[in-house]
Amino acid sequence: MLIDTHCHLDMLDLAPYDNNLDLAIDAAYQQGVRQLLSISVDLDKIDTILGFTQRDGVFASCGVHPLQTEGLLTSPDSLLDLAQHPKVAAIGETGLDYFYEKSSDIHAAQQDSFKHHLMAAGQLGLPVIVHTREAKQDTLALIRQYGNPNSAGVLHCFTEDYDMAKAAVDENYLISISGIVTFKTAQDLKETVQKLPLESLIVETDSPYLAPVPYRGKKNEPKYVAEVAQYVADLKGIRYEELLEATARNFHRVFNRVSASESLVLSA
Repeated sequence: MLIDTHCHLDMLDLAPYDNNLDLAIDAAYQQGVRQLLSISVDLDKIDTILGFTQRDGVFASCGVHPLQTEGLLTSPDSLLDLAQHPKVAAIGETGLDYFYEKSSDIHAAQQDSFKHHLMAAGQLGLPVIVHTREAKQDTLALIRQYGNPNSAGVLHCFTEDYDMAKAAVDENYLISISGIVTFKTAQDLKETVQKLPLESLIVETDSPYLAPVPYRGKKNEPKYVAEVAQYVADLKGIRYEELLEATARNFHRVFNRVSASESLVLSA
């Protein structure tokens, strides 16, 4: 089963689809995609995200991105409430981003928000979707201190080094690979993918961002996860079908609210 484990359906460029999200999802289906996880970055838009899950095969997360500085959490309560929705499969996107945000005060607020996401996820037994950039030590420290290794989570759109990936895998986390792996400049990431065990990998688009080669520079969308999966399969030296089986198995093991039996179908 091909799964786009991280996409922002509320941000897609729908102009090629007559502004119809169902047609964009149909295009993904026609490329073999059978499940989508629509990611929350801002709780002000959570009703829209949850609305997408009315379609079979679409699931959601609830959380606040670390760069949403006006909405960073100071309590886990809102997450505990929102996660009662039956198709909320994860907490996040949360984490730390010291690349775009240099303020030490904002770093502290990001850390506090991340802590509350981790605590909520641990209490609920749900995985955490972690964004981390130039914050390796603090990210790992907070995961170890506040995370639940039994429900764990994923380092999404991974771009850090192998040592960080290995440390996260040791905490029962998955490593999610995006279209960045197809870029010529991503040699270190390619080597990390080759080193990591297949049991620790999943694939994503992070659409509308980071379209893979040969679509780099264009708006990304869920159907392009097939390009990412093929590239990762080639790096691992395995058949495409084997990569799909393994990554789906990994995803369903950690994201255990997502039933492997619920699949996208073409819209009417």
